[in-house]
Amino acid sequence: MAFLETRRLTKSFGKNTVCNSIDLRVDKGELVCLIGASGSGKSTLLKCLNLLEPIDDGEIFLDGEDISIPGLDPQPVRKRIGIVFQSYNLFPHMTAAENVMLAPRRLHKRSRDDLLPQVTELFSRFGLKDQMQHYPEQLSGGQQQRVAIVRALAMRPEIMLFDEITSALDPELVGEVLDVLRQLRSKGMTMILATHEMGFARELADKVCFLDGGVILEEGPPETVFTQPTEVRTREFLARVL
Repeated sequence: MAFLETRRLTKSFGKNTVCNSIDLRVDKGELVCLIGASGSGKSTLLKCLNLLEPIDDGEIFLDGEDISIPGLDPQPVRKRIGIVFQSYNLFPHMTAAENVMLAPRRLHKRSRDDLLPQVTELFSRFGLKDQMQHYPEQLSGGQQQRVAIVRALAMRPEIMLFDEITSALDPELVGEVLDVLRQLRSKGMTMILATHEMGFARELADKVCFLDGGVILEEGPPETVFTQPTEVRTREFLARVL
């Protein structure tokens, strides 16, 4: 049984079908990279997995449980499935540490003193300990994105979703964020990553899925998808980005 699975997941906005009957299986500890042109459905798929967008048809299973049932409380699911976007969404009036502690304090009813050791360890692990008391405006884009990742990890999720988290960064800052993902990969975190970083996907992904027109047109191990794609659209896309 897959840890996270979608069956015929379909999502439309008006007459525009953004995700069209998507079947996706993600095993525990697996890193799956979603690639494809802008508008191919990657971001919407991630939002559906986190229950930020209700699906129109199909099913989503987390560890065998159907989490796509209408009316289901999404909060327990979001505690298990974290998501980080390309925009950091940090509160400007809070320090980095306060931003990270906010959700666990409110949702898990944990005190600041109880959280501090865990939060300090996370900041230290990702090279941010000296920035804990800094405000977002005092941080670089790469540091803010790392704080956003730490904020999601503070909820102790079982799965992490990343939506083009390096696309808004200057090229020299991309590496420090990808290093965080490498660390999470080494710790066995289950991750789904929508990305334009083809080198990263080729290096570390267990599986690469090429989305086009709201469907997973091709999927497989990175070496197969990148060097021996079977679909014409996959070859055309890779020819443009590699």
